[in-house]
Amino acid sequence: MEVEKKFSDKALEDFAFIDRAIEGDEQAYASLMNRYRKSVYHTILKMVRNVDDAEDLTIEAFAKAFKNLSKFKKDYTFSTWLFRIATNNAIDFIRKKKLDTYSIDAEVTNKDGDTMSFNIRDERLNPQEEAIKSQKIEIIRQFVALLPPKYQRLVKLRYFEELSYDEIAKEIEAPLGTVKAQLHRARELLFDLVKNSKNVI
Repeated sequence: MEVEKKFSDKALEDFAFIDRAIEGDEQAYASLMNRYRKSVYHTILKMVRNVDDAEDLTIEAFAKAFKNLSKFKKDYTFSTWLFRIATNNAIDFIRKKKLDTYSIDAEVTNKDGDTMSFNIRDERLNPQEEAIKSQKIEIIRQFVALLPPKYQRLVKLRYFEELSYDEIAKEIEAPLGTVKAQLHRARELLFDLVKNSKNVI
């Protein structure tokens, strides 16, 4: 395929992973996540400047990308597409939380030396984006169903009911530090499930 000549070997490997994932190869999903998890996380962290929020948004970015993988077009690299999803998701979060914005007009360089810039439209979620958000929540539900019960409740309160950490602490009558620690552990388990389970995606 002549158009592929403009892509690096790494980008072509990503295309192969995507083809396998769409065909049902769960390990291909894990390979994509392992390849980009850290760089996506660090990019988001620069935007939201909060470790807990960055971890939440990293999970959401991969969930959204994996749910829409069949729509990916090989006109550009997977990493560009993934980082655009992650960045848009973080921007929506920043708007919702009314945080100080981080300039995304500047280029971002990930750990592999790939440089990307993003032109994000300043718009609210349209119906299509709302539908994607619903799909994202559905795929996270599949992950959560495999967690131990105590983590399931915490993740449901955080992701599905969108409670703050303080609100969760009051709801389950536990110290705020305990809530944060257990949610951190739940996120680690979710990533492990993606890497190891044959029935997650």
